[in-house]
Amino acid sequence: MANDTAVRVAPDTFSTLCAEAVPLKADANVTRSAATVSVIVPSYNHALFIGRCLRAIINQSLSPLELIVIDDGSSDGSLKVIERILETAPFDSDLIARPHKGLSATLNEGVELSRGQYLAYLASDDVWLPGFLEARVACLQSRPGAVLAYGHSFVINENDEIVECSADWAKYSDGNVRQMLLHHTVPFSPSVLYRCEAVKSHRWNENAGLEDYDLYLRLSAEGEFAFDPEPLCAWRSHLHNQSRNLDFMLEECLKAQRRAVSRLNISTAELRKAQSELKWRYATDFIKAGQKRRALGLVCQNLRGAPSYGSVARNLAGLLLPKQTLRWRRRLVQRRAVKCYGSIEV
Repeated sequence: MANDTAVRVAPDTFSTLCAEAVPLKADANVTRSAATVSVIVPSYNHALFIGRCLRAIINQSLSPLELIVIDDGSSDGSLKVIERILETAPFDSDLIARPHKGLSATLNEGVELSRGQYLAYLASDDVWLPGFLEARVACLQSRPGAVLAYGHSFVINENDEIVECSADWAKYSDGNVRQMLLHHTVPFSPSVLYRCEAVKSHRWNENAGLEDYDLYLRLSAEGEFAFDPEPLCAWRSHLHNQSRNLDFMLEECLKAQRRAVSRLNISTAELRKAQSELKWRYATDFIKAGQKRRALGLVCQNLRGAPSYGSVARNLAGLLLPKQTLRWRRRLVQRRAVKCYGSIEV
């Protein structure tokens, strides 16, 4: 295994990804002297991946002030891996091991302990590229009105192959992101660096099924989201991702939006329109997952949420195509992505 976090990509892939926007640059000395970043790693039964995650933090070009690893009751040997790797950390690092409480409670516990000006959390199955912290800190330092900075993300499989990049489909916004979030175009969690004071004021909602989305909606009413287009992190897709439960995801998105109505100052009509558009988008996801009966119900009930006639045609075509054809198309897209982007090495 390599000592440094790296990504193998096809020639010119990175410049193509960011052709329409140039990442922010900052004087390295200013960034390094002024920045204090607390990093939280919530760990839960990811013994296969936690080593990659921690090495990605240790190998950052800008070292954090501290690393707080909270093991949330793992039973798969994660603790031994964590203890071994933290011995090599060149900065303050702490390991807390205790019974299972859930992700939101774990993150809030980490926030209580954090001392940095900025805060990031990296799930124990995700990774950062080496320049992540330096780039995001530079972004937030240049945007005093922003509550967080975020960017594009790679999606990797269990073998660290890049099967997707959000730059290929996500229309992320800079500044006021209320409409973006209402349409459920959401930053991947490993791409985000927060101002610590903003998170300490709001915290993760321990009763929310989609804790990050719930927090993003609330923070969007407090300030801007600073967007840096360069993909500097990877979110891991595997069989145990909660995002595979589409019914759960849709219901929790709708609940989060309803909770945020008063804070975002949107009307009942605006909420109804946003939720119809959200359900249409999830109809597409249900089609891709082969759950056509569920998708058909959403399509029939939310035609007004379709963004274009082309979207209607694509969903109808998806409903008619055999499941085997849909699976073949999905595998083909992923193979092309791996060929284009390569893989993450940690």
